[in-house]
Amino acid sequence: MAFNEFFMWGGATSACQCEGAYNIDGKGLSAIDMLPLCNKGQLRTPTSEILEDSFYPSHQAIDFYHYFKEDIKLFAEMGFQCYRMSISWPRIFQTGDNEIPNEAGLEFYDKIFDELAKYKIEPIVTISHFDDPYEAEKKYGDWNHREWINMYYKYATTILDRYHDKVKYWMTFNEINTLMYYPLFHGMEKNHDSMQIVYQMAHNKFLASAMTVKYAHEHYPELKVGMMLASTTIYPYSCNPNDVMKSMEREEETFFFSDVQVRGYYSSGALKKMESYQVKIDIHKDDEKILKEGTVDFIGFSYYSTSVAVSEDEKIEVSGNFMKGQKNPYLQVSEWEWQIDPTGLRYTLNQLYNRYQIPLMIVENGLGAEDTIEKDGTIQDDYRIHYLREHIKEMEMAVSVDGVELLAYTPWGCIDLVSASTGEMKKRYGFIYVDLDDVGQGTFNRYRKKSFYWYKKVIESNGKEL
Repeated sequence: MAFNEFFMWGGATSACQCEGAYNIDGKGLSAIDMLPLCNKGQLRTPTSEILEDSFYPSHQAIDFYHYFKEDIKLFAEMGFQCYRMSISWPRIFQTGDNEIPNEAGLEFYDKIFDELAKYKIEPIVTISHFDDPYEAEKKYGDWNHREWINMYYKYATTILDRYHDKVKYWMTFNEINTLMYYPLFHGMEKNHDSMQIVYQMAHNKFLASAMTVKYAHEHYPELKVGMMLASTTIYPYSCNPNDVMKSMEREEETFFFSDVQVRGYYSSGALKKMESYQVKIDIHKDDEKILKEGTVDFIGFSYYSTSVAVSEDEKIEVSGNFMKGQKNPYLQVSEWEWQIDPTGLRYTLNQLYNRYQIPLMIVENGLGAEDTIEKDGTIQDDYRIHYLREHIKEMEMAVSVDGVELLAYTPWGCIDLVSASTGEMKKRYGFIYVDLDDVGQGTFNRYRKKSFYWYKKVIESNGKEL
C-alpha cells in the first residue's frame, strides 16, 4: 500500500480568501483587504485607502466566517482527515502592535477548531498567509524593518498558547519564497537596491519563524512546526549547458529559503549571491544562533505547474503561480495558462526529500477553471478530476517507488474562494461550488461538484480508487 494508515487526505484554504467579515468582531484591515478586483491576466495592486467605487473581494469572500459549520460539515462528508487553513493575523492583533489580542477573534478560531474536532479533522494551520496587518505596514513599512519580528513572535506565541491542545501541525509563513518575486510585482528589476530589501525581508522572516519554532519545541514538544514553499521546479529548455545552468540558478532562488529554515544557516552559494548584489544583511549578535535553534520539522509546499528556463529569452512565455516562465512544448496549459505537469510533482517531491530528508506535505495543488452549473443542477468538472487523478498517481509513485516520506495531501481551494492574484471568483478550484460571481453577487449557496463525489471515493479507498 502506497499510503499508510497515518497519511492524511484533506483540502486547503486561506483566511484572506475565504473568511470575509473583514470589519466584523474587531478585525483590523489586512494587506489583502486593500487589493481590489482586477482582470484576468493582471496582478492586483493595493490602494492606499478603501475606495467606494472599487470592489474588494476579500471583504466578503465566500463568507466562511458565517458559513464555517456548513462548510466543515461538507468537508467531513467528503471524508477529510485534515484541513489546511490559516489564522488572520489582524483578526487577532488588529494593528499588529496591539498590547492585547482581540478576544472575539480568538473565540472564532476556537469555534473552528472545535467544529473540526467534532468530525475528527486534523487542522494544519498557517500562521501568516499573505494578510499582514495593514496598519503595521503603514507604520513600519515592509518586513525589512525588524519591528515585524517581535510583532509576529507575539502573535505566533499567542495563538500557540491558545490552541496548542487543538492544533498539532503549524506552518510559519505561506509560500515564503514569493518574497524573491516582490520586486517584479512592483515593477522593479532585480537590482542592488531592490535585492537589499528582499534579502533583509527574508532574513527577518527567517528569524521570526525560527523564534516561533523554538518556542513551540520548548513549550509544546508534541507540536510539529514546518515551513511552506511555492514550489518552482524549473527544467532547462534544452541540454545546452547554458540552459541547464540557468535552470539551476532559478531553482536555487527557491532552495535559498528552505536551506535556511531546514538547515539553520546561509549556504556559501547564498552568501555569494548576496555578495553579487552588494547586499549586506543587518545581522544582530544572536541571529545566527536563533536560526540554528529554530529549524523546522517538515516542509509544506504548493504545486501547480513547472516552468522552463532558457539562457536566451526568445521562447514563448506562459504564466504560473506568482511567476512567469518559458513554454514547455510537451505540456498543455490551463485556462489561466499554467502548465499542467503531473510528473513534475513526483520530480519535485524527490527534489525536496533527497535534499533535506525531512517529511513533506503537499498543501496546495489543483486546477483553476471556470465551472458551469448544468440545467439539472450538476457541475461536471471532469477536467479537475483528470488533473487531480494524474497528480495523485505521481504522488503515489514518489511514496511507493522513490521512498518519499509524505504526511498529507490538501488540494487547494477545496471550496471555491477568491483568487489571490486577481481576486476573481470565476477561477474556481473547489470540490464545492459557491454561488458568487466576480463582483460578489450571488446566493452564497454551496453545491457539490462531480469532483466532490470522486474525491470522497479517493479518500475512502486511501488513494486506491482513482
